[in-house]
Amino acid sequence: MEYLRHTLKNGIRIVHKPVTNMVAHCALMVNTGSRDEKEKEQGIAHFIEHTIFKGTNKRKSFHILSSLENIGGEINAFTTKEEICIYASFLPQYYDRTLELFSDISLHSQFPKKEIDKEKDIIIDEINSYRDNPAEEIFDEIEDLVYKGHPMGRNILGTKKHVKSFERNDVLNFVFNNFHTDETVICSVGNFDFKKFVSLCEKHFDAAPTRLRNFKRKKFDNYKPKEEIKNKAIHQAHCIIANEAYSAKHKDRNKLILLNNILGGPGLNTRLNMGIREKYGFCYNIESNYTPYTDTGILSIYLGTDFGSLDKTIKLTHKELAKLRNKKLGSLQLQRAKQQLIGQIAIAQESNVNELLSIGKSILVYDKIDPIEVMTNEIDEVKSEELLEIANEVFDANKLSSLIYKNGN
Repeated sequence: MEYLRHTLKNGIRIVHKPVTNMVAHCALMVNTGSRDEKEKEQGIAHFIEHTIFKGTNKRKSFHILSSLENIGGEINAFTTKEEICIYASFLPQYYDRTLELFSDISLHSQFPKKEIDKEKDIIIDEINSYRDNPAEEIFDEIEDLVYKGHPMGRNILGTKKHVKSFERNDVLNFVFNNFHTDETVICSVGNFDFKKFVSLCEKHFDAAPTRLRNFKRKKFDNYKPKEEIKNKAIHQAHCIIANEAYSAKHKDRNKLILLNNILGGPGLNTRLNMGIREKYGFCYNIESNYTPYTDTGILSIYLGTDFGSLDKTIKLTHKELAKLRNKKLGSLQLQRAKQQLIGQIAIAQESNVNELLSIGKSILVYDKIDPIEVMTNEIDEVKSEELLEIANEVFDANKLSSLIYKNGN
């Protein structure tokens, strides 16, 4: 089915996909995140994601959390380096209730001092829980290494020092400076008439004053490969090898997605999994990930192994990268890789929540939504020579950074 679009008079963009499912999904996505924080604001975007639920002019925290849960719905939120998102799942007859709640918490949150002080302790506990999990912490720290000195490298959660320093005015200032109507999207996937959806959005969001973004984000353009080893009290070695990669708007982004999928994507038949885990049994988890941002991106390879196997596993990982740099995929290998990725994309689209978040992000970044056929057709047209060229650029051994956690005891 097609995606239906409308723009409110204040610049808020609306997109809806009609489906026949029993459950509807709706999200409010704002194009701001941790990369938009000033030095003293580190972690405040994520802090707002928490405290935006803590009270409005007419609701206390309990009433916000109960509004949808009382009718069997769910509401949640997340923060990334580039967006803050509130999203909900509910029965279609509750669109009005959901949009009214979104409007109330996004436009009228009071951020009470008492709740701010309480939430500081909760987020500090969240920071501690990440630090207790080196397999998660290392992903944050590799971005700090790759994007050294740039807001893109900062941990989304911030630091304990910064979180403890936040006051109500800090929160209000960040909202005022970074929440803009032309950088806000309301997206929906559900069994609901589009005209009624637009009418409800107008009812609840037309009153929001027009606020247009008048600044550009600071672009990262100073990548230098680095190597770092950290000693920690851990029972397993962890390593990430990474490089700056293509942005979300790069012409070869989908080709890199295919190449990453071949190297260490979610399939069990990836080069890393078959060539290291299955062949030698050196590690339980080995994977590669490609994350594109609006003006940069990162390609990372993660592995966890016992200390005695670390050097051998790293050496084998570089061997797999060299194969992709030096040898073209055969026609049968390439065709299988294409079929695998296209199948994964189609399966991901089966989740209406995944599609909801995907269409919201697409509108924020590209101001359009390409049908799945556009991406699959592009993947179908990829040539082995193109993947070889990309591998030599992104997997260049001289450009790779690495971060290793070893046992410090």
